[in-house]
Amino acid sequence: MNAKNFKRTKLACYTAYFTMSSIFSLPPLLFAALQDMYGISYTLLGTLVLTNFCTQLTVDLIFTAFTKYFNIKKVVRVMPLITSAGLLIYALVPNLFPQHAYAGLLVGTVLFSISAGLSEVLLSPVIAAIPSDNPQKDMSLLHSLYAFGVFTVVVVSTLFLRIFGADNWMYLTLFWAALPIAAAVMFMLSPMPDMDVSSDSEGTKGTKRRTLALALCVGSIFFGSCAENAMSNWVSTYIENALHVDKTLGDILGMAMFAILLGTVRITYAKYGKNITRILLAGMVGATVCYLVAGLSTNVIFAFVACALIGLFTAMLWPGALIMMEENVPGVGVAAYALMAAGGDLGASVAPQLLGIVVDKVAESSFASEFGASFNLAAEQIGLKAGMLVTAIYPLIGTVLLIFAIRYFKKQKN
Repeated sequence: MNAKNFKRTKLACYTAYFTMSSIFSLPPLLFAALQDMYGISYTLLGTLVLTNFCTQLTVDLIFTAFTKYFNIKKVVRVMPLITSAGLLIYALVPNLFPQHAYAGLLVGTVLFSISAGLSEVLLSPVIAAIPSDNPQKDMSLLHSLYAFGVFTVVVVSTLFLRIFGADNWMYLTLFWAALPIAAAVMFMLSPMPDMDVSSDSEGTKGTKRRTLALALCVGSIFFGSCAENAMSNWVSTYIENALHVDKTLGDILGMAMFAILLGTVRITYAKYGKNITRILLAGMVGATVCYLVAGLSTNVIFAFVACALIGLFTAMLWPGALIMMEENVPGVGVAAYALMAAGGDLGASVAPQLLGIVVDKVAESSFASEFGASFNLAAEQIGLKAGMLVTAIYPLIGTVLLIFAIRYFKKQKN
């Protein structure tokens, strides 16, 4: 089949990736309402976030080891329906059975997290397997739609909650639950490309080279994911509590602006991009500088701009690592994409949590009170800035790793 036969398949992938953004960006916007209505503690809300990422990581690892035992084409077609089912349970159980509200939220989270893990593992290799004149463009466009999805979910949800009230959160969740059904219908009516699910080797020496090359790519996506997700998870809180900007304005200026920059860069690369390793290196260096500025600057405008620019610099770090793998690792199949997804999800789990731990520990210390008094800053502000400085370590290590990877890949090609 030629590329025309897969036009609807490609559109289905884009739609599924766009709707997947609700899984990540909607729950944090609802946490305040859930706490007020059902008395759910911060610890239990945090457990929902941890459950989300742990479930995705488990799915990634299962597909890394057991890819050949799955019917990939059927899994892709069912995947959006799992998203809808998870969001439906998330919305309905707390309202139908308020005494079991948390159980419904937990079951719903597990279900849509399974779908999110499947999306990260399978949508990229589906796009890569579709015949194309410019596969890098298709991959970058796929990931740009996730960013634009986050922007859409944040803006629409924030306005809905402001206009109709947090008490009506379930209707908002039901709306987002209906959208993945469109992707499921498109998948059912579309042909699926053949994908490599084998783990073929090239002999001991070739296997060692391939393993090292893949490890460098996994390391790159891990540190890139750390740099991106630490800010995407904390930007709203940082802008509100460290820079003292109104919450609604902080959500739109923070999360939404971050997402729109993320998507704009990815779609720009899809149209004009090349030399992915240089772009990855520039992204890591730029993210390092921006985290340092956000952590060190006492100027609100400089700190805000630095936070927003991290969205720009980290935009290609996840999809770019996938492109780098496709260009430099021979014979990549679904298992390799699953391993990359595992690296990215691990980064998305580790970095935001470490930043939160640093914020709490520093804010509670006597050092924060004494040092903050010198600059007329509260202890919490010092903690948040310390968190930003610590997070700069991820893109800094990523920069060193990429320099080694670029030299290694160049040597292998020569």
